[in-house]
Formats: sequence, structure tokens, C-alpha cells
Amino acid sequence: MSEVRTEGGEVALKLPFAARMWQSWCASTLIRPRIVSMIHLLSGNFGSGMLMVAALSLATHALGKAEFGVMVVVLSIGRVCERLVRFESWQPLVRFVAAEEDNGSVDRLARLYAYGLKLDLASALVAGLIAIVLAKLAGAAFGLGEGHVGLVAIYALAIVCNPRGMASAALRLGGRFRTLAYVQLASSLFRLGASVLLLHAHAGLTAFVILWTSAQILDSLLFNVLGFQALRKSGIPSPLGVSWRGLGDQFPGFLRFAISTNVSSTLRTLTHEVDTLMVGYFAGAGAAGLYYLSRRIAKFAQTAGDMIQTVIYPDLARIWARLDRKALERLVRILQTALAGIALIFILACMAVGRPALVLFFGDDFTDVYPMLFTQLFAVALTLHAAPSRSGLLAMNRPTYVLAVATVSTVLFFTIALLLMPSQGAIAANYAHVAFGLSTALFLDIGLWRGLARQRATDKNDKGKNDKGKSDNGSPDGADAAEGSQA
Repeated sequence: MSEVRTEGGEVALKLPFAARMWQSWCASTLIRPRIVSMIHLLSGNFGSGMLMVAALSLATHALGKAEFGVMVVVLSIGRVCERLVRFESWQPLVRFVAAEEDNGSVDRLARLYAYGLKLDLASALVAGLIAIVLAKLAGAAFGLGEGHVGLVAIYALAIVCNPRGMASAALRLGGRFRTLAYVQLASSLFRLGASVLLLHAHAGLTAFVILWTSAQILDSLLFNVLGFQALRKSGIPSPLGVSWRGLGDQFPGFLRFAISTNVSSTLRTLTHEVDTLMVGYFAGAGAAGLYYLSRRIAKFAQTAGDMIQTVIYPDLARIWARLDRKALERLVRILQTALAGIALIFILACMAVGRPALVLFFGDDFTDVYPMLFTQLFAVALTLHAAPSRSGLLAMNRPTYVLAVATVSTVLFFTIALLLMPSQGAIAANYAHVAFGLSTALFLDIGLWRGLARQRATDKNDKGKNDKGKSDNGSPDGADAAEGSQA
């Protein structure tokens, strides 16, 4: 600690650098609360991810490479159909609720949440039915036998019971990030504990599919209960107790925003579900199981990007509504830097312990996962970089641009996958993910920073016009000129 003199001659104490940084951290109202929330979310998701990998390890030992691959294809069929149809209503809800919070009544907010819940329920039911039909018509092409269609019907129950967009929006806007972080641990613990029992009981494929279905239903049930509690604590009536008539007329633009964001999300996430089915089609169910493991393990790192969307998107929407451009820019830059560090840590860890860890957890039959995992981590690094830009663009009310980027990147993904997969096998899907991530990161960054630059220029011009108008109206010269003109 040292002494410095102020301009008035007073002596003040200058704190060490570390102490000044700590004071700045404690005084922060923008960065610190968001970082703390993300730490909670990352720790909860990391714990849940570890439990999931442990359960997958038990499943691979119980089922073997072939049957584990069949289970992966069953789960992928269900998830593909869910992504195709499901309305992720939390995105439009966050956008519209943020705009309504200051001047909207609680009854109006309740009807807004009811609109999201209505879309969630309808899409979940349709997705479950489509999954069963797809398995019946095309299951054999992805490596499923005739007796495996019933397994897809079992897992379809989890899809029907998984409408969570409204609850997700309520928890995010209510700042319940600890709840979002740790609620999934309950279903993960249930899945792991039951997997141990099934392994010792020498249970087969059907038992493990039922277990995965039950765990997802439990997770969705807890999630929705907590979402309704968050609404009640916010003083908003239950969406189940308000009229669902005329919602589209009362909230014009909601459905259009929902469709746009959901299509872009569908395109973005389909590449993480359809790819497994493509591997199953070209290389068989066994290869699909290996590929699925590479993506599932890499998802540890990708979860950070999802957490960015969870924590930051509501704040970015509010910041943009307050016209605070500099705060938005600063937040996006800080997050992109932090995510680059996270991605680098995972890549270095994979290089150091990847191969022995795969043998330890999954056995010698799964060592071919390593090159796919290593490639996938580079794709995840690019996806992480794009996450803050995507949230910023949605906050700026540019869902159409986000949709266009998702469309271009998805076309690129499937083009590369289809061209390379017949000759390269499963790893071609990982190469396609790298191309998808690069295209997404590049175009979203271009859209965000150009959009902010244009907005700064517009704000500057508007300010200049206002200042000029005040000068003309308030200056004596302006008054004399006016009087001379009248004379």
C-alpha cells in the first residue's frame, strides 16, 4: 500500500493491484452476478454430465457395442423428432416478457406465459407421434430391427412429457440459475443408481431404454414444478388459470418470433441428432454408438455455451431495451474470451488423458472414439465462440438473421457429411461439425458487430440532430434570426 497526493494536496492511500481488482469485483453489478450464476450452472451441468457419462459407461458394459448402438439410435430418433417439432418457447417469452415487465399487468404476463405453454404442449404431443411413425417406416435404414420399434414407442413417452419452454423462461427471468443448475442432478442420480442395479441384474436393452425414458420424465416433472413456483414467487398467476383464447391477437408478433427462433434452433440442434442417424445409416448401429459417445463427452465443453444462453440472454434483452449499447458490447467480448479459455482447457485435457480415460471408462472396444472426440472439441470451441453473438443478435430483435446463418451452416454441414461419410466413416460427421461451427461463428460475429456499429452511428446522428435542435431553439442568435425573419 502506498501514498499518493490528490490535486488538492490531500494524501490518499493507493491500494495494491489485487485489492483494487477485488474492490472492482465486489462493486460490479453487471459482470459479477452473471459470472456467479454461470459458475453455478457450469458446476451443476458438469456434475450432471459426469453422472451421465458414468451411466453410459455402465450401459456399454451391460449391453456391449452392438446393443448400445441400437439404444443410441432409438434415443436419436426420438430426439430428432422432438427437435423438428418442439417450440422452444422460452426464447420468445424472454423477449416479450422483458418488454412487458415495466408496463404490463400480471394478468397479461400470465396470458403471455400461457401462450408459450400452449405451444409447448402441442408440439410435444406431435413430436412423440412422429417418432413412432418414423421408427415404423424407416427404422431399418438406421440399423433397427423389427422388434426395436416398440423401444421407440417407449421413449416417445419421454418426449410427450417434456414441454419445458415456459418453465425455462420463468426460471431464467426470475434469476433462478441455481435451480436451473442443480435440478437435473436428481434425474442423473436416479439414472446412475438404476444403471448399477440393471448391470448387476444382467438386464437387457429394453430395461435400459425404460430407464432413460423414466429419468427424462422425472427431470421434466421437477423442472415444470419449479417453473410454476418461480411464477408464483414473482406474483404472476398460473398460466393454467387464465383463458387461452385470443392469445395470438393479444400478442401479435409472438408466434412469428417463436417460429423464426425455433427453426434456427432446430437447424442448429438437428446437426447434433440427425448426424447419429446418418452414421447409423452409412456405418451401422455400432459405429453410431461410438460417434454418440464422442459427442456426448464433448458436450461437457459445449454446455458452457448453453449456459451463456441461459444466463445472459435475458440480461442482453433488458440491456438492449435500455439502449445501453456499450454494456452489451462489453459483456459479449468478456464472454467470448472466457469461453475460448474453456475450450482450450478441454482440448489440452483430451490430448493429455483422452485415450487412457476412454479405455478405463468404456473398455477396449471403444478406443476408436478418441479421434472423433478430439475433432469434435474443435467444433465445440467454435460453437462456444458463437453463443454470445447469437444471444446478442436475438436481444437486438434480429431472429431472421440468426435463422439465415443457421440455414447456411446446416446446408454446409449436411453437404460435407454426405460427401465424406461414405469414404471416411463416422468421423466425417465430426468434420462436418467443424465446418458448421466455423460458418456459424463467422457470420454471427459479422452480423453482431456490424449491427452494433450501424446502431452507434444512428445514435450519434440522432444525438447530433437533437443537440442542433436545442442550439437553434435556445440560442440568442437563433431567436434574433427568427424575429428578423418575421419582420
